[in-house]
Amino acid sequence: MEEVVVERLNVRGEGVAEGVQPVPRVLPGERVAVSEGKVQVLMPSEARVAPPCRHFRACGACAMQHASDDFVAEWKTSVIAHGLAAQGIETETRPITTSPPASRRRATLHGRRTKKGAMVGFMARASNVLVEVSDCEVLHPDILAALPALEALTRILATRTNGVDIAVVISEPGLDVRVSGGRSADRSVLVELAQLAGQHGLARLTYGYEPIVTREPPVQCFGAARVVPPPGAFLQATTHGETALLSAIQDALGKDQALVADLFAGCGTFTLPLASGSDVEAFEGDKQLVEALDAGWRSTGGGLRRTIAKVRDLFRQPLLPDELNRYSAVVIDPPRAGAEAQHDALAKSRVPIIAAVSCNPVTFARDARILVEGGYTLDWVQPVDQFRWSSHVELAAQFTRA
Repeated sequence: MEEVVVERLNVRGEGVAEGVQPVPRVLPGERVAVSEGKVQVLMPSEARVAPPCRHFRACGACAMQHASDDFVAEWKTSVIAHGLAAQGIETETRPITTSPPASRRRATLHGRRTKKGAMVGFMARASNVLVEVSDCEVLHPDILAALPALEALTRILATRTNGVDIAVVISEPGLDVRVSGGRSADRSVLVELAQLAGQHGLARLTYGYEPIVTREPPVQCFGAARVVPPPGAFLQATTHGETALLSAIQDALGKDQALVADLFAGCGTFTLPLASGSDVEAFEGDKQLVEALDAGWRSTGGGLRRTIAKVRDLFRQPLLPDELNRYSAVVIDPPRAGAEAQHDALAKSRVPIIAAVSCNPVTFARDARILVEGGYTLDWVQPVDQFRWSSHVELAAQFTRA
């Protein structure tokens, strides 16, 4: 075994030490022995704690349960700061806000048939080995309570060679479940799935892209609006995290704005709460998401200000400076890859305030540099950790033009 001292963590939360591949589940300053993928901690860090979950060693869903909450908060904040520093940017970093345990309202689990029936859980780290989880420190109790239903779905749809992926979202009337993979479903299987949804009280069950049964519309509340997202739609991972990001956006925008553009709007997570005090124009590339957003706005019965949702691929057709100059503020929440072309156009615009949300500090820093070089000031960033014990961190930020 080779003994090394861990120098730092990389962005995936793995230990970096001279002469060895990145080492998972270690901490800076620890002396560890590494051999053929096995790691023994010889001298632990003061930040090391006992993992709260009994599945931590086997399950690949969490990466940081061996570290104290204070360490994780400081490390995730530093990931954002280092990303910005690499682009030559310094700014105020606000204290991180972290979602509590057992608060994840959406997750994708995996199911496989076994000789005795079925098993449902998460994959082991860097492996296709399925780890069955009967309890979890991250998932909301309502999802854990549905494990028997998910196992029943797996018995119906999975084969010994083809497993299933099960996306579960908590909605107002119950769970919204989408299954993909497994075997093809004939009419008898569809009938069986519909019966199972009724037995277990699922709000909606979708197989692939085909809704099998909708017992009650799986409503999500965004401010005063009630939205029914299409199957598989993106939602923030926790209610706590969504609230934190929205609060930061509202802080960035200040008082109610005359006209706000919401770019990469999804099905209205931020659009509809902002519409309580501002006219909003929302842009999203997915037609189904736009239709859900528009229906949610109309269902409020005039309780919100004018909101227009438009289908537009902002990667191929970003809003141009002349279009952007109509708005008193812009909210932008792109996918992990960021949105270089749209930030190029924003940098050439006269929009006075930009509220940015990102789930990737690296691409955020790249896009932030475009805005800064275009004359904007990055006033502050607000780290948000709604993927507790993972290596992921999100943020909201305020840019202003003098």
